[in-house]
Order: sequence, then C-alpha cells, then structure tokens
Amino acid sequence: MFKSNINKLMQARKISTQKLADLSGVSRQALFKARQDEGISHCRLSTLARIADELGVDVKDIFERENPKKR
Repeated sequence: MFKSNINKLMQARKISTQKLADLSGVSRQALFKARQDEGISHCRLSTLARIADELGVDVKDIFERENPKKR
C-alpha cells in the first residue's frame, strides 16, 4: 500500500486543487483520487508525473510505501 504525499506538497507550496489541476492538465477528479492514500495506487504513472512536475518534485516524492517489510 502507498501513502500519498500530494496534500503535504500542495500545502507547502500553497497551491489549491483548482490551480494544480489547471497547471498540470489533470482533472480535479483525478487529482482528488491521487490525493487519497487508497486512490494513489490506482492512478496512471503519467498522471502522477504531471502532478509531480507542477509541484516541482520527482514522482517518487509524491508517495511513500506504507509499512514496508523489514528484511
């Protein structure tokens, strides 16, 4: 399972959902799904890349693995 960091990144950059949707070309509905911990796993990588580009981060920075197994 993955955890979304998009809300934190949006707050840090003081960017609204509508503005991020406009800049990235991603629909508000897709952006809403990507902002949810359960929804981010179902987003296309190309969608996540467009969001990450507008937030000025790498794609890997918009999510983190939740409860990774220790080896």
